[in-house]
Amino acid sequence: MFTGIIEELGTVKRIQSGQESMEIIVQASKILEDVHLGDSISVNGVCLTVTHYTKDEASFDVMPETFKATNLNELSKGSKVNLERAMKADGRFGGHMVSGHVDGLGTITSKKAESNAVYYDIELPTELLDYFVYKGSVTVDGTSLTVFGVNDKGITISLIPHTMEHTIIGDKGAGDHVNIEIDMLGKYVVNFLTKQFGSDKKSSSITESFLQENGFM
Repeated sequence: MFTGIIEELGTVKRIQSGQESMEIIVQASKILEDVHLGDSISVNGVCLTVTHYTKDEASFDVMPETFKATNLNELSKGSKVNLERAMKADGRFGGHMVSGHVDGLGTITSKKAESNAVYYDIELPTELLDYFVYKGSVTVDGTSLTVFGVNDKGITISLIPHTMEHTIIGDKGAGDHVNIEIDMLGKYVVNFLTKQFGSDKKSSSITESFLQENGFM
């Protein structure tokens, strides 16, 4: 379990690629201070297992399912990656509950600076749209962010200067892909309501009228 608060930016030193899998070797420092074999590390929002480490590098295997479903397959030597260790039970919970299981890829369609913030519009796969609410939480490339807009194409997020500087999202622009993880609570709510009321659609169709008709509003 993670919080979506990025601890440091790592650098990809080497990649050993298979046809639909890969091994990533990442240079880092902070996340390696107390590392052990088998530890879980969030790499761009993907929960990966440490398979080997030195004082300044860690290796991670990426299996075919993860290779196909995330933007890790777009990494190359020198790429920066967001890194976060699994949360401690006695640590501060600064973001929101993040599992490190990516639900889909979003595509940045616009990037606009406004005062001290930068707004990103992200287009999402249709099947993910029902899970987002205004001022709800979303994980983008492993970073816990607030949803500032929802429409029939996707969502809008906003980054403050600190997040721009200390995560990889600040360097991304229109056309770039980002790993998206839905708020875990939203997944459970939509899944429960969909099964409870027998929706057979791929999209949950949890709308305001649906909630009113079934006594939730």
